[in-house]
Amino acid sequence: MNSHSLYLVLDLIGTFAFAISGAVAARQRRLDLFGIVSVAFMVACGGGIVRDVCIGAIPPAGLSNWRYLAVSLLASAVAILAYAPVRRLRQPVLLFDAIGLGLFAVAGAQKTLSFGHGAEVAILLGIVSAVGGGVMRDVVLSRLPAILDREIYASAALAGAGAQVLFSYAHWTQWWTPWFATFICVAIRLASLYFGWGLPAFRGPPANVVHEEK
Repeated sequence: MNSHSLYLVLDLIGTFAFAISGAVAARQRRLDLFGIVSVAFMVACGGGIVRDVCIGAIPPAGLSNWRYLAVSLLASAVAILAYAPVRRLRQPVLLFDAIGLGLFAVAGAQKTLSFGHGAEVAILLGIVSAVGGGVMRDVVLSRLPAILDREIYASAALAGAGAQVLFSYAHWTQWWTPWFATFICVAIRLASLYFGWGLPAFRGPPANVVHEEK
């Protein structure tokens, strides 16, 4: 398998994982069939579309390659038809979201590098690829996006994208390097959820409290 095929596989696996997370979240909110499919596709392809527009990969793969829509539809069907067993997984949305986060961070960073951009842009757009769809999902479903909460989310994507860029610049192009970079991101994300790790938060008085001047 050549490098292009490998990263396409990574992208499609990430698409499926993110689409599952979006479809399950939409099903939990009792959306109809169109709503479930729309949220699944948005989560699966939203970040990648933003990335492709930024690097000049026009039209974006999420819109021009039929595989991405087909994978999103397949994930929606799984979430609808096998909702009970999927839901029995411990917090399935978070699990599949973590997997998609790692896969998209790595594939997004590598695609940006392949279009001739530098390390900083590759890491940034790797993060955008990973978190963009999840932000769209949370906004549409009226939830606080994980990237704005105390959770280790974008930081995990940063670690995965950074590892992939480091491997690329060091010319470590073995078949296992993208999988290892993905593992770093997923492990950090899942460990942060398990152990309750989070970034510092600065808390003040509630926004609706008005202090009277003395």
